[in-house]
Order: sequence, then structure tokens, then C-alpha cells
Amino acid sequence: MLLFIVRRVLTGVALIVVVTALTFLLIYAGGANVAANLLGETATSEEIAAKAAQLGLDRPPALQYGEWLGQAVTGDLGTSYFTGQSVFDAVTQRMPVTLSLVIVSLVLIVVFGVVIGVVQARLGGPVDATLQVGSVVGFALPSYLIGLGLVVFVALPLPGVFPATGYTPIGTPFSGWIAGVTLPAIALAVGGVAAISTQIRGAILDVLRTDYIRTLRSRGISARAGFFQNALRNAAGPALTVLSLQTIGMLGGAVIIERIFALPGVGVLAINASLVGDVPVVMAVVGFLVVVVVVVNLIVDLLQGWLNPKARIDV
Repeated sequence: MLLFIVRRVLTGVALIVVVTALTFLLIYAGGANVAANLLGETATSEEIAAKAAQLGLDRPPALQYGEWLGQAVTGDLGTSYFTGQSVFDAVTQRMPVTLSLVIVSLVLIVVFGVVIGVVQARLGGPVDATLQVGSVVGFALPSYLIGLGLVVFVALPLPGVFPATGYTPIGTPFSGWIAGVTLPAIALAVGGVAAISTQIRGAILDVLRTDYIRTLRSRGISARAGFFQNALRNAAGPALTVLSLQTIGMLGGAVIIERIFALPGVGVLAINASLVGDVPVVMAVVGFLVVVVVVVNLIVDLLQGWLNPKARIDV
């Protein structure tokens, strides 16, 4: 198992290097454009070339990336071209906003996705059919449309309950933080709830049809005990895989939701930096997102091994 973890970590490190390298080469290929954005439209070609040389953008991209990677490993992500602020500080200041949004969304997805999926599998009939229709609609609706609807129909009519824009840090006070992230998290979580509930329902029904569940019942084990001790546990594995994909997708969806609710998160930082060509900031955000993806996949692999002994790798 230890060797398996080491292999997964090394694979994750390789993924981080590949993604950041490709991003770096794509962005830095337009080094002259970055210098032009910094100097403005009135800058001459000589001034743009001089600025690019000053920033080191005229050097071979591979050499620039090697220097960036070496500094990033030590925690030095450089300085923003436009604000002069430390990139590390800029990202860490905004990271709690994005993480708060994603974590609350994950909690909503797990709680409501599992409950709805179990209810569908247990009750069936009209309840199952109604919830299936709701899942299809929830999965089809884009998160930004749900977010806009929540702003118009919930936040604006109830300004004292749910703010339409802005973010309150978690400690000032906790109730203000919850009120600020609830609607954005709901908008981000609706599609995930639909996906997880559908997966849970299908997996549970498949497990309940297997021979070993019928064998357990023939031995006198109650349907309720067989359901919760066996069917639900075996259905958790496929649901975890879907949840990991939803988590990765939410990192991208958070960018749009942050814009709608004016949340000062990493997504907004990345968009603003991309528009002006603030390369150090873009690279830092890309690196952060890739690290989160690697960590999520590693956690899911470990949970899969814990839930399903057949998935464990003993070395």
C-alpha cells in the first residue's frame, strides 16, 4: 500500500510539472504582448522589446520555466507585474474564499446527493420518478443560470438574510460567513447533487439485485440491515469516483460563481490576471488548482481501497 501511495504521489508530481510547463510555454510565447500590456497602447516597439528584456521574457522559454519551477518549489511565486504584490500573498489571501465555496458545496453534494439517492432506491415508484426528473433538470441547468436565479429570487428579496454580493471571513462572524457562501455554494452544488444521487440510486439497485444480497436475506438478515451494511457501502465506491470528478469540475465552475456573487476568490484573480497578461499570477493559480486535483484524486484512491478491499493494492 505504501508503494502504491508513493507511485500516486510521483504521478501527481509529474502531472503538476507537465500542466504548469504547458501553461508556461503557452503564456510566455506571447512575451511581447505581456510587455505591451504593461506599457500601454502608446508604447513603441523598442520600448516593448526593452520591457520584455527587463522581465526576462526574451530568454528561451525552457530556461524561464526552469527558473520559475525552482523558485516555486521554495515558495517564491514571484511578484505581480501590475500590482507589485507578492503572488504568494495574493493567492493565499484569496484561497480561503474559493476553498470555502468548494468545501460547502461538497458538503451539500454529499448530504443531499446520498439522501436523495437512497430515498429513490428505497421507495421507488412516483417518488423515484419525480426525483429522477428533478435530477435531470438540476444536472442540465448551468451553475451560472442557477446563481443568477438565486440572486434575483432569493438574495434581492431577502437582503438581510442572504447577501447578493461580497464575502464575510469565517471568523467575523460565523453566521455572516455562512450567509455569504450559502447561495453561491447551492448554485455550484446543484449539478453535483443530481449526479451523485443518480449514481447512488443506480449503484444501490445494482447491488440489491446481486446474488450475495439475496443470499444474505435467505439467511435471515433483514432487508434494512442488508441495505445499509452492504448495498450502501458497495455503492459508495462509484459515488466517490463521481464526487472526485465533481470536485475538479467545481474548481472551474467556481470562477463563474465568484464573478456572479462578487466573491474575491482565486477564480476572479485568475480571470483578471489572464486579461492583462499577469503571468506570475496565472502560473500560481494554475499550480494551485493542479495541486488540489492531485490531492483530491489521491484521497479518493485511498477511500476506494478502504471501502472496497478488492481495490486495495498490497505490496
